[in-house]
Amino acid sequence: MPDALLFDLDGTLLDSDPLHREVFAEILAPFGYAVDAAFYRDRIHGRLNRDLFAELTPGLDRDRADWDKEARFRDLIQVRGADPTPGLVAFLGRADAAGLPCAVVTNACRLNAAAMLDVLGLGHMFRAVISAEDCPAGKPDPAPYLAGAAAVGVAPARCLAFEDSPSGLASARAAGCTVVGLPSSLSPDALRAAGAHHVATDFTDPALEPLLVAPAGAPA
Repeated sequence: MPDALLFDLDGTLLDSDPLHREVFAEILAPFGYAVDAAFYRDRIHGRLNRDLFAELTPGLDRDRADWDKEARFRDLIQVRGADPTPGLVAFLGRADAAGLPCAVVTNACRLNAAAMLDVLGLGHMFRAVISAEDCPAGKPDPAPYLAGAAAVGVAPARCLAFEDSPSGLASARAAGCTVVGLPSSLSPDALRAAGAHHVATDFTDPALEPLLVAPAGAPA
């Protein structure tokens, strides 16, 4: 089995994308953008806020826009709540029983990561949380997953990473992890094209079973 499990947060541990999309729609509407599901998937999903604001809203104060967007998201998730991805709680329990350290690796800021884990009530299940402030570069750079592996004291090649976005898949794969893609917004074929070694529907998928008993780098 792998020696550690690394998890993206948004869209992987919980279905937070609809809330993010709602906030982006409010912010970008004055600039003429209609943020529907396709726009969110193709232009926003998995990217750093400052990069996308630089592209979509030139001249806007990127730092202020970034802070405003994430503050609105935190307010929204506290009101609306969010459910964990199906099977997640049992999956984390199994990892804990097997002595597998788990970490969150996210492009989200530290406040957002804390808010989402608080809503899920699962913060105690993770040995480390790597957020945007902890890395010199965000996904798709490998730095976040290299930091996640280091935080749990395991070589990246011995880590199984779970991701749902092209940037996250690229980051985990470039770091040397074995990568499982979850189709929160991408098709299985798109996940594989973006770098997933394996694809699972969610954490109840029987396809995960052999990954937990085979070497982390074993082929699909």
